[in-house]
Amino acid sequence: MRKTIISLLLALGVGVGSVQADTLALQSNAPERYVVVKGDTLWGISGHFLKQPWRWPEIWQMNKDEIKNPHWIYPGDVVVLDRSGDTPRLKLLKSNKVSNRGVVKLAPRVRSSGFEDGAAAPSIPYAAIEPFLNKPLVIDPDSFKASPRIAAGPDSRVMFATGDRIYAVDLQGEPGDTWQAYRPGKPLTDPDDPDGKRVIGYQVDYLGDVRMEKEGDVATLRVVSAKEEIGVGSRLIRAADAPFINYVPHAPQQALEGRVVSAYGGIVEAGQYTTVVINRGSDAGVDIGTVLSTYKRGRAIVKEQQAEPSRVTPPEKSSNVFVYRVFPQFSYGLLLDSTLPVNVGDDVKSPN
Repeated sequence: MRKTIISLLLALGVGVGSVQADTLALQSNAPERYVVVKGDTLWGISGHFLKQPWRWPEIWQMNKDEIKNPHWIYPGDVVVLDRSGDTPRLKLLKSNKVSNRGVVKLAPRVRSSGFEDGAAAPSIPYAAIEPFLNKPLVIDPDSFKASPRIAAGPDSRVMFATGDRIYAVDLQGEPGDTWQAYRPGKPLTDPDDPDGKRVIGYQVDYLGDVRMEKEGDVATLRVVSAKEEIGVGSRLIRAADAPFINYVPHAPQQALEGRVVSAYGGIVEAGQYTTVVINRGSDAGVDIGTVLSTYKRGRAIVKEQQAEPSRVTPPEKSSNVFVYRVFPQFSYGLLLDSTLPVNVGDDVKSPN
């Protein structure tokens, strides 16, 4: 079977985001056609044609009926820019190696998870987000407070590795359940809170997986994998089954503003394909596939005379953010098309 390289998931009943009233803006050097190569993503392909790659559902002119009869894109196929109508659109010219069916219109392939060898690739780079799909990066306050803890080992040691038996308290589960061990980090406060005190989550360091062997007030577990040494006092969270769902990217349904509150690894300047945490989640209408833009805040202009008015430079766009995991008060997003470093505290807004 030939290796497919691109598939999209457009969940039935899920729209493509807020309606864009303005005309699709093409790249000044948009090609008339593009030959698909292995490793392409739809975001990347659309970026050759559009200044706003997240708007590819519009230029492909997708509709829900097409979900029932999806087409595939293969290496060697040609994406053709059609300018003959009132608005530009993309069509697909199938490679002669596949068939002689001529030009067909792209429709999404429904797929919930799984990226086995030879399977369809996601619309954004899967490898960049895989570590964060089912491992904790930030824990919401309620989960943090309710987290069971590792209380002891079978001897006087306080650090444990793969294969070690450990004991935990306040753990509700059944033998065979897998839990993730993590080390609590600093609380993340909402920068938009006037008092600067509202905690939206806690940064954590993922340490490894443990499996319950025997339930009880003091439960018995076994360390099945350790990224780092797991110590007494480490907290536990039930392993989440959060496969990647490849939703169509879309602008939020309504205007949205927020801030970057964390970057993976605590790096100061985040760039392309870095995961960041923003202080907006499902409570604010964010869902998987939401696209936002990051901006540098204006810098104060030095006055030459005291009488001059206070002025600041205009905000500068630095990146797009594709949201791929959502919690009530925060979300994980992947930086795409970065032109400037992104820092904690930078603004996020609806794309334009």
